[in-house]
Amino acid sequence: MSKLELTKRPVSKFTMTRAKNILKSMVTNPLHLISLIAIIFLGYTIVIPMWEIVSHTLTWHPEDLRANRDAIPGNLTLYHWAHVMYSDISTSIFYKPLLNSFNIALFVSFFSLIVGGGLAWLVTRTDLPFKKTFAFLAIIPYMLPSWIKSFAWLIVFKNDRVGGTQGMLQYVFGINPPDWVSYGFLPISIVLVGHYYTFFYLLIAVSLSSINSSLEETADILGASRFTILRKITFPLVLPAILSALILTFSKSMGTFGAAAFLGLPVKYYTIATMLYGSMKNRMISDAYVLSLILIIISSLTIYINQRAIGKRKSYATIGGKDSRKNLNPLGIWKAPSVILVFLFMFSAGIFPMLLLLWQTFMLQDGNYSLSNLTTHYWFGDSDFSIASGEVGILKSETILLGLKNSLTIAFVAASAAAVMGLIFGYVISKNRKTLSGKLVEQLSFMPYLIPGISFAAIYLSMFAQPKLLLPALYGTLALVILITIVKELPFATRSGTSTMLQISGELEEAAKLHGASWPRRFLSIMMPLSRKGLISAFLLLFISAMKELDLIILLVTPKTSTLTTLTFRYAEKGYQQYANAIVIIIIALIMITHFIATKYGKADLSKGIGG
Repeated sequence: MSKLELTKRPVSKFTMTRAKNILKSMVTNPLHLISLIAIIFLGYTIVIPMWEIVSHTLTWHPEDLRANRDAIPGNLTLYHWAHVMYSDISTSIFYKPLLNSFNIALFVSFFSLIVGGGLAWLVTRTDLPFKKTFAFLAIIPYMLPSWIKSFAWLIVFKNDRVGGTQGMLQYVFGINPPDWVSYGFLPISIVLVGHYYTFFYLLIAVSLSSINSSLEETADILGASRFTILRKITFPLVLPAILSALILTFSKSMGTFGAAAFLGLPVKYYTIATMLYGSMKNRMISDAYVLSLILIIISSLTIYINQRAIGKRKSYATIGGKDSRKNLNPLGIWKAPSVILVFLFMFSAGIFPMLLLLWQTFMLQDGNYSLSNLTTHYWFGDSDFSIASGEVGILKSETILLGLKNSLTIAFVAASAAAVMGLIFGYVISKNRKTLSGKLVEQLSFMPYLIPGISFAAIYLSMFAQPKLLLPALYGTLALVILITIVKELPFATRSGTSTMLQISGELEEAAKLHGASWPRRFLSIMMPLSRKGLISAFLLLFISAMKELDLIILLVTPKTSTLTTLTFRYAEKGYQQYANAIVIIIIALIMITHFIATKYGKADLSKGIGG
């Protein structure tokens, strides 16, 4: 036997032994196996779809032969990026929609900060009466889809130049609003402010309530002016909350679809999201994917800027061992005006739009607001071809019942799966916080947060339109809609699961392990019961989020998989606004019922989980 062979044998034996030890460790320590499964799942549902869409924009495809006869399908190219960013139509399909989206995002972010921050200060730092009532009214817009107020806006401000019917303002006062008031930048921005101010309110209110009033009182005693106290003490303490809400609002406003579609498309006012949707519908798939990646890049940059800004700020401790006093600022003569102003805003932002939508569902003819025009046809009516081409009332419509069934199925299954997966991922992260696998699971589960819903739908449409690996083509199935909903909700679910798991002492599991309990038994008998409250709260909040989703699924549904939100969009496209509003009322009722259950039985707290 040669010397070379003698040196090879120990190495080979050592390698085999090491491999056996690794395999034994995975079997005896399920945490390694769970981490591996989690990474594979996240890689397959997030990383691979991202790679699919990137590679699609960098290669030629058979459909490109119409634009370039020299194209060789499969070869690398930058044509699609150049077509979007440097061609003759770039202004129409990219730069103008991008500018529109950017202007909307800036407007919404600034005024949401003013409204939400001011409201948070009034509720937490002053002697404003009826605080609990105002706090509840303030979060109503969060529980509703952001695009619902678009319908209410059109009921009031619609003009007869688009669609031929008039709004309430024109009917009552004879004032015909100009197009820029009825559609486009202004109404889209105002509608989104009425929804996204809740992000600022929820985040800033929590931050303000943790500030010890003695800090401001000490500065006051030392002679500092109210402006100086606000600039030097209060503002730095709430800056992280402001930046988080600012970036969250900006990125969501950039990628929002519903409000921009309902209030922009009738006058051909396009944003990046609506242009992406139009590109997909017109089979300009490569253009749509380029726009998706641009949205993702913008969203990622805003998150990065937020992290850098918070990371560089000085640390201020506001919670110590002593009880922090909360001395409220007296409003004095401004108390009554403040109550009236806050109530009027809450009423106009939350309650009045719902009343308008409910009223219109009983209007036989759109634009006629007289009592003689009221009818129950759109709820209970039989087919009448003189009304909406023979559509029956929504409570008799099989299409609506199918949409209701699909919505409840998607929301229930996706929320259940996401809540449990978030708990398991949270277990992995809490046990492996300092390891590569734990950090990888945490980072990968956060990635869907960076991707706007309409872009995420485009990615999944690319990946699952054809059989992929062991999965068949999922397009046109509820499974695809459920899968994308689960993955999109994972950031919140994982954050909730991690928070819950960090509160459970590891001694309990170690004791069970010493008594010979297997990991499934430990998880089901110890972890699940102890995290029951957090699990139920996460499920119910995810259910609400899934029920009001439109941007994420609009590209993926078919007639057989339509949901209540997508049916609302289809009816609004056809001009059957009463049907669309009636479906919206059903969505609102379901969400309100779910929120009641979440508050009463699940002890859910919206201030601890903010989604879109």
